[in-house]
This record gives sequence, structure tokens and C-alpha cells, in this order.
Amino acid sequence: QVQLVESGGGLVQDGGSLRLSCAASGSIFSFDSMGWSRQAPGKQRELVAYIRSVGTTAYADSVKGRFTMSRDNVKNTVYLQMTSLKPEDTGVYYCNANASRTYWGQGTQVTVSS
Repeated sequence: QVQLVESGGGLVQDGGSLRLSCAASGSIFSFDSMGWSRQAPGKQRELVAYIRSVGTTAYADSVKGRFTMSRDNVKNTVYLQMTSLKPEDTGVYYCNANASRTYWGQGTQVTVSS
């Protein structure tokens, strides 16, 4: 059973930065892709970034130029570096891993105060 554990969330001021981490219980090479999604109160979960097994990344328009997703294959961990944070970035951030099925972490709260 794959386990994903997110960390790094917290409270930050408008314009601040945070780095989220997602540690997988197994090799991340086994996944076709991994991603970060977020869910704001009262809204649907949305995909903000993903990284394919070959290393290419893609981002939602709302975070492009501000968020960077990367991975450490030795640590079996993916990261989401978030800069120039805005209050609308507030939400619970979830890591997911995609193979024959999709696995989800428990989420980490990010709150950006104005």
C-alpha cells in the first residue's frame, strides 16, 4: 500500500513563501506522475501542478511563475515551492501519485493572510 505524507504547510503573509514536501513510502519511479492539488473552503479540489516520470512539469495558470514542483528520487519525495503567495492560495494541499490507481496524502493546510 502506497503512503504519501505531506508536510510544510502553515500560516504565511501575503507575498510570502512556503515549501511543501510529500514523502512516498516507495520508489517514486513506480508512478507515472505525481501532483499537487488544493481545496479551498467551499470549492472543488483543483490540480495546481504535476510532474511526470520523465521529469517534465505542468502548472495551473493561477500558479504559473510562482510555484515550482520538483522531486528528489533518492528521498522519494516531491516538493512544491510556493512564492509570492496570495490569500487565494489558501486551502488544503494534497499530494497524489498516479499509477494503476491514484493515491492521495492526508493534506496539509496552507493559509495566506492579507
